[in-house]
Amino acid sequence: MTTIRYPERSAWQELTQRPVFSSDELERHVLPILRDVQERGDAALREYSERFDRVTLDDVRISSEEQTNAIAQVPDGLKRAILLAHDNILRFHEAQQTAPERIETQPGVLCWRKNVAIERVGLYIPGGTAPLFSTVLMLGIPAKIAGCPVRILCSPPTHRANGSSSIHPAILFAAQVAGIEQIFKVGGAQAIAAMAFGTKTIPCVDKIFGPGNQYVTVAKQLVQKGYGTHRGVAIDMPAGPSEVAVLADDSCVPAFVAADLLSQAEHGTDSQVLLITTSEDVITNVLHEVEAQCKELPRRDIAQKALANSRAVLFASMNDAIAFTNEYAAEHLIIATQDADGVAEQITQAGSVFIGNYSPESVGDYASGTNHTLPTNGYARAYSGISLDSFVKKITFQRLSKEGLQAIGSAVETMAEAEELLAHKRAVSVRLRG
Repeated sequence: MTTIRYPERSAWQELTQRPVFSSDELERHVLPILRDVQERGDAALREYSERFDRVTLDDVRISSEEQTNAIAQVPDGLKRAILLAHDNILRFHEAQQTAPERIETQPGVLCWRKNVAIERVGLYIPGGTAPLFSTVLMLGIPAKIAGCPVRILCSPPTHRANGSSSIHPAILFAAQVAGIEQIFKVGGAQAIAAMAFGTKTIPCVDKIFGPGNQYVTVAKQLVQKGYGTHRGVAIDMPAGPSEVAVLADDSCVPAFVAADLLSQAEHGTDSQVLLITTSEDVITNVLHEVEAQCKELPRRDIAQKALANSRAVLFASMNDAIAFTNEYAAEHLIIATQDADGVAEQITQAGSVFIGNYSPESVGDYASGTNHTLPTNGYARAYSGISLDSFVKKITFQRLSKEGLQAIGSAVETMAEAEELLAHKRAVSVRLRG
């Protein structure tokens, strides 16, 4: 990690930059995949599985028998952990439900808004170097609560110990727990294409959720822009490599902070971690712990490459440190300071905040109840993480009585005439004359 001491405000913007990748170069690789899947459907999917995942598939669909056999391989301890996480995530997201509230804006003019589930949602679950079965819960549970009628899951197949080519058993167990029945052995940009355009086997969806590598991210962005479809496909949010910022002072526990930084650094070589502090001793002690703990990690090579993209930034005051933290707008933010609750009240830009020395980011990734699908790359300045709202449309309704229209009509006529939209005016006038 690079150490930056007392940066001038003019340098802050540069210090908030994440590792960059060439979207043009990635699009050059992704666009032919999107076109191919759109044109050849399942045949293209099977060929890409052979090329990228090195597996041969007769059918991209997971059968009920295949899922049952795979789930039997999941250790009981892991099943219990997944069920505990399910219950907490369910409880937190169920509390986000709201009932329509009817508002009479003036006598005879009644307005309300109603949540309506998105009809078809597609959930993408990475399954390569780290099979993210936790993401199945984070996406599948709110989709079920929202009542989305069609919920499909795509995840890349790998060779299993029994010789089969299937999805990781824990992903299939989490899918069963979350009530997802349509599961497909497809990964990468080709999975995004299949969900956007549909194939003979995989239905097209209205909105695509889930993290992925840079190719998956670019594919999601392209279909959102309308490539290859005229009906429009939404995505959950712009996403990129995982990141964490830790705001710490001398009250922190350096070993805890180091573990938090490494927990994100091990995600991928393009991840970024940031230590923001007011103490030189914190930097010294934390970096010492990072070096020692990294040696013990199975994914240390990945973590070390991510640390090369990462920084420790020293500030003269906590006010400056907080201001810079908001400027960075981290996906995950850990506050390990005195009066951590008071500092948290000053945070205005972050995906998810973890307060105090005993709130590691890992609990939010798995089991506390909050959602771990969050905006990265500074998008926390404008985007929220996944919630129940992500799976519904909010449709407004209104009903006017004759008396209500008579009371409001002249104002509408005046405004429509001022905008020179006389058909708008006439739509009111014809009713008032009737």
